[in-house]
Amino acid sequence: MSKLTTPREAPSFAALVQIFFAEHLKQQRAMSPRTVATYRDAFVLFLNFAERQLHKQPTEIQLAQITPALILGFLDYLEHDRGNTIRSRNARLAALRAFLKFAAHRDVSALRVVEQALGVPMKRFERPMLGFLSRDEMLAIIGKLGEDWTSQRDHLLLTMLYNTGARVSEIIGVRLADVVLNGTAFVTLHGKGRKQRTVPLWRSTVKAIRSWLRLNPELASASSLLPNRAGQPMTRNNVTQRLDLAVKAASSVHPRLVDRHVSPHMIRHTTAMHLLQSGVDISVIALWLGHESPTTTHQYVEADLAMKERALARLQEPDIAIRRYRAPDSLLEFLKTL
Repeated sequence: MSKLTTPREAPSFAALVQIFFAEHLKQQRAMSPRTVATYRDAFVLFLNFAERQLHKQPTEIQLAQITPALILGFLDYLEHDRGNTIRSRNARLAALRAFLKFAAHRDVSALRVVEQALGVPMKRFERPMLGFLSRDEMLAIIGKLGEDWTSQRDHLLLTMLYNTGARVSEIIGVRLADVVLNGTAFVTLHGKGRKQRTVPLWRSTVKAIRSWLRLNPELASASSLLPNRAGQPMTRNNVTQRLDLAVKAASSVHPRLVDRHVSPHMIRHTTAMHLLQSGVDISVIALWLGHESPTTTHQYVEADLAMKERALARLQEPDIAIRRYRAPDSLLEFLKTL
């Protein structure tokens, strides 16, 4: 007689979290280290919150205790106590959802609670109008090529941000091997989700890169194109600080910049808007910026009031004379009786 087999015991919550990160995200889905880090940060925040609410160590928490009430409390904590934006709140929720979907297949006993927890909705929010710079403002921020090492590095940094429309993570990740200067010059950017795209370079950008390489002959193909003084890739904070200094210098010529928050991402918006205003097709701009959805790129059309005005000018106005309304006699008589 064959022996009766007992159903395999479901893994604990702690084990599920470890399997989710070590096997599911890294091995099975091959997510980028940046995405894994984002999920990790969401879980650290959630587990710290759950520990306070449930009065249990994270290793003692059970999957069935991840209720909608606990998740909603966590999301309120993010918004009201930590001051997170709705976009950040939704990103944390997306990480929890991904884990719950994964865990539901491995602990059937908690399926009902998981389904309820997955019902917690994303929060809608109004997208702000995209801010961008004029061409004169952008050129003033880039400034003139200086003589010292830092000035030349910053000039190339800002030039490449404007030329490529790259994200900060993409621009600081550019290595010397990613740049081709002979023939049709271009740079290869390593974007989100390990996606790569090539962006052509202006002649002025090529000239700036050649000048930079002459100043730094020790740079190898695996070296960062835009290093810090220690020879390591610049950080996000480095880029933000250098941009702030450039904006401060440019504000003497363009005083409006004093009251504006110019971020590296605004330069990305600026590149897109200037391409659009130059007549570049929106599908090409989507490829240029590495957008997965064309809906994202359509935001630039909505933001460009000048383009809307030009479109309206092409539409012939209706030549209709507005006639004065005359009330019928019966209505006048009615009003006279009041």
